[in-house]
Amino acid sequence: MLALVIDDSKTTRMILRRMLKELGFEVEEAENGQEALAQLESSPLPNIALVDWNMPIMDGYQFVKSVRSKAKFNKLLLMMVTTETELDRLTAAIEAGVDEYVMKPFTKEVIEEKFEILGLVRD
Repeated sequence: MLALVIDDSKTTRMILRRMLKELGFEVEEAENGQEALAQLESSPLPNIALVDWNMPIMDGYQFVKSVRSKAKFNKLLLMMVTTETELDRLTAAIEAGVDEYVMKPFTKEVIEEKFEILGLVRD
């Protein structure tokens, strides 16, 4: 399975890459939503995209709205992974079309639990 990690923090991308590889995923990376959209257009569709909210050029919220506006990306699962903890942000992300929401800092166990909920890993 393939995951796309979208975060402007190289450290966060590295941490998520390691966790996802341990869960059996191949991992692609993007530094912002615009770069991620370009990858989606030119590469095989990943099973899931893990998206940070706060990024330059195109933030995670704009990315989610853009992805959800295109039928060809309907099967792409989206998980927001962010420091945004306010209820209005969580609500906005869900209304925009994210499938799950994880708040930073996170653990491998939290990521794995969310993936189980989404049907991406099995016990």
